[in-house]
Parts: sequence; C-alpha cells; structure tokens
Amino acid sequence: MENLRLQKVLQEMKVNSIPHMIITDPASIYYLTNKWISPGERLLALYLTESGNHKLLINELFPLTEEIGIEKIWYKDTDYPVKILAKFIDTALIKTIGIDKNWPSRFLLQLMELKSDYNFVNGSFIIDTIRMIKDTKEIELMKEASSLNDCAIEKVIGLIAGDSSEKEICNKLIDIYDSLGTDGPSFDPIIAFGANCSDPHHEPDGSSPKPGDSVIIDIGCKKSFYCSDMTRTVFYKSVSEEGRRVYNIVKEANARAIATVKPGVRFCDIDIAARSYIEEMGYGKYFTHRTGHSIGLEVHDEGDVSSTNTNVVLPGMIFSIEPGIYLPGGFGVRIEDLVVVTDDGCLVLNNYTKELTIID
Repeated sequence: MENLRLQKVLQEMKVNSIPHMIITDPASIYYLTNKWISPGERLLALYLTESGNHKLLINELFPLTEEIGIEKIWYKDTDYPVKILAKFIDTALIKTIGIDKNWPSRFLLQLMELKSDYNFVNGSFIIDTIRMIKDTKEIELMKEASSLNDCAIEKVIGLIAGDSSEKEICNKLIDIYDSLGTDGPSFDPIIAFGANCSDPHHEPDGSSPKPGDSVIIDIGCKKSFYCSDMTRTVFYKSVSEEGRRVYNIVKEANARAIATVKPGVRFCDIDIAARSYIEEMGYGKYFTHRTGHSIGLEVHDEGDVSSTNTNVVLPGMIFSIEPGIYLPGGFGVRIEDLVVVTDDGCLVLNNYTKELTIID
C-alpha cells in the first residue's frame, strides 16, 4: 500500500526546495514507518530524497525484521554511522539537506564536516506541519487515550486524603495506568497541594493536603503511541470565597476559548478568548503561560495556542485549552481539556466533570 504520509513529506520537500531530508525524531520515524525505535545515545536516521533512494540507518541492537517499504542499513556499535550515512547522500541532487531540529550536535557536526559543501537547513517544519493534522485513525486513538485518562483522574482524586503526599499519589498513578491498559504516562505527572499549586510546573514532593487547599492534578497517558493530557483542580475539605471565585473564572475562560475553536480562527484568537476574560476579572498577571499546546505522538507536538501564533486552525488539529491563575504563596487553579477541530467547531476529548468539587 502506498505510504501517503511519506508522499506528503516528499511533496513538501519539493515545494520547499529541500531535495534531501534526514529525519531522526523517533515519533516522526514512527509516523512514516509505523515502527517506534528509541535509540538512546545511538544514531537513528531516516534519509529521504527526491530521487526515492530512501534509507533507514539503524543500529543492529534494535531488531527490525518487518518490511517497512524503505531499505534498512545496519551498523554496529564499532562502526562510524555518520560516515555510513554520508556515503548514501545522493550527490546528483541540489546540495541542500533538511535536518531535524533536535538532532544531537555530535552527529550533525560530523556530517557537516564530511559534507562541507552542502547547505544544512532546519527541515522539521515539513513533517511537523503534516503531523499537526490528524487522520481519522489518529483521532480515534486520541479519543481512546483521553477516555482512559478520564478514568485515571477519577481514581487519582479518590486517593487524596490528609495523609497522602503528592509523591505517593504520583507513584500510585503508574499502577492506575497499568490497570487501565495504557502504555504508561505521557509525561511526568503534576500533583500539587495548596501553595504548591501557584507553581504551574511544580515537581511533586512530600507535601500533604490541608483543609481549604486547592489540588491541581495534571496527568496524561499513552495508548498505542498517542498521548493524552488533562488537568483538573479540586479542593480539599473546603473552599474559600476567593478560591471559588478564581475557580469559576478559570472555568469560564476555558469555556470561552473552547467556544472560539473552529476552522479559520487563529490560534492567537483562542488565546485571547481565555486571556482577555481573566484580565477583565483582574487576574491577568497571574495567568503566566500560553493557553495551550498541540498534542499527538508527543505530548507537545509542534504548534501552540499563544498570543504570538497567528496560524489558522484547521480540521484534524488537536490541542489543549488550559488557562490558569496562580497566586504566589496562596493557591492555583488550572483546567485543561484537549479539543479536536471539526469541520464546523471542535469536539472536547475529555469528559471528566469541570464542576467545582470539594473532596471530603
């Protein structure tokens, strides 16, 4: 069967006058070959060329017996893999090579020395842009991952008690994901109590909840290589009037941003929908991050929902909507959902309640 994803990449390479491409990101290689390989410190490279002389350079440590429609070139730990890669670069084509943005410099610099007469450019935008639009199968996998994450967050909330620490709950989350049949977490979870909630990326520690604390739960799992991500904020035992007010503001900001999502709208307009409301309610300086990020094979795919992103939303895109308010030394609230853009709006992938919840 023709690899339509590969054909799209080759077409965009031609449009952008990049006749050679070296793809090294495991997620992008999986996207094009349906095989996920985590190479660690070793070189893994998919060489694509307009001439069709594609190669996958792979260490013998990683068995790959299946046919992937691309010739496999094996090397040993004692070989010089960059030199092997350089040998296969088609010299008949224009000397411009697209490189992954995250390719380690220890490999790139070697290749630049071996091919000093070539022009090296960042080619990641080609496959990153293609990956932003999910097909029907990908959307179904993302729905499944989010559904499992809904189940997980309900179980996590049930673990919160006066003698439970942030770290203990994070550790138990691994077992929860295992019991649900996921492939494990898609990122390091965030469980934060009280003042720790005022740090948007708090690293869970030994803190336990006190009555009146807000509790931020930011978790995600993987299923069939696709990621989920969601955040809910609850309160332990009681909630102050300011806590209730802030929670309702964030909830409304989340709803306004989601209501804005439809094809043709700019990402910055979605950000403004959430941000302007929080500013109007007097908490603008406490909303310290962008409104969302793209997600798929990686929890942070290319693209974000921010004030500087003027790109337009297209059907098939999936990204988060996660406004928050963080009061230093006090508490914080964040509510995050994933949305998939449809032909006339969007579908929210998370179904766990966003009603203000007080844990007894």
